[in-house]
Amino acid sequence: MPRPPDPATSDDAAASFAPLRPRLLRVAYRMLGSISEAEDVVQDAYLRWHRSDRRDVRDPAGFLTRTVTRLCLDVLKSARQRRETYVGPWLPEPIIAPELEPDGDDITLTLMLALERLSPLERAAFLLHDVFGVGFDEIGTTLGRDAAACRQLAARARAHVRAERPRFPVSAEQGQAIAAAFFQASRSGDLGALTSLLANEVVFVSDGGGKRPAAINPVHGSDRVTRLLVGIARKAPPGASSLLAVQLIDGLPGFVSREPDGLIQTTALEMTDGRIVAIYVVRNPDKLRHLIPVQPSAGLH
Repeated sequence: MPRPPDPATSDDAAASFAPLRPRLLRVAYRMLGSISEAEDVVQDAYLRWHRSDRRDVRDPAGFLTRTVTRLCLDVLKSARQRRETYVGPWLPEPIIAPELEPDGDDITLTLMLALERLSPLERAAFLLHDVFGVGFDEIGTTLGRDAAACRQLAARARAHVRAERPRFPVSAEQGQAIAAAFFQASRSGDLGALTSLLANEVVFVSDGGGKRPAAINPVHGSDRVTRLLVGIARKAPPGASSLLAVQLIDGLPGFVSREPDGLIQTTALEMTDGRIVAIYVVRNPDKLRHLIPVQPSAGLH
């Protein structure tokens, strides 16, 4: 009988890990809201997988999901401290996709912001169960809690998140059309067009991270948001902004543009009844490095 391969040196680690990597990246990104941190966590999980005695692992997907989740919980402890000192509003690093993939999830940027208001354990229980289909017994093993406690964690999270789901989502075609119209109206400073596109209760949130100009606080109401956008347009030279792509950004209609300072930014739009109710702009260059050149990020949408 041939001797089994040495688990510390066998090349099967990479082969068995590769098919699971996209799912693990999605888990890590949904937990952390950062592509770079998600990639670091998944790489750390792979190193642990490579060093482990894989002959004893009956469920590689479960083993690696537990590993990634625990690593994310560790990262969240320091991430929350960093976000307390973050300059201006914090938004997740944007993921761009031309369309949602069949095996993807329905977590949008809006819902990710709702997840930010949960405790790390609530966030983990909700994502693992409601999004990635992990049973509560398995979640309990991952989080060091019993299944009943994890069920309660997920239920509390679900109650917070449910209110953030759009009641009247727009079609892909309508979303793209509104996004393109908003780009033209906001860059030209067309007051009438902006008024027709924005809901009365619209909120404008921009994340510059202290590295590019951005509103230090969210701007509420159509009048204030319109004045802000018209003011920005008047200060920019004609044609200084260019539209690079109209695509889904974290599941919301939006676009990528190159702005007068020569750098790119993303704009994601939440819509209800054909009107824009929230505008999320990411300008922090540290959060946009993966979008140069602009293309969908493999394995994360």
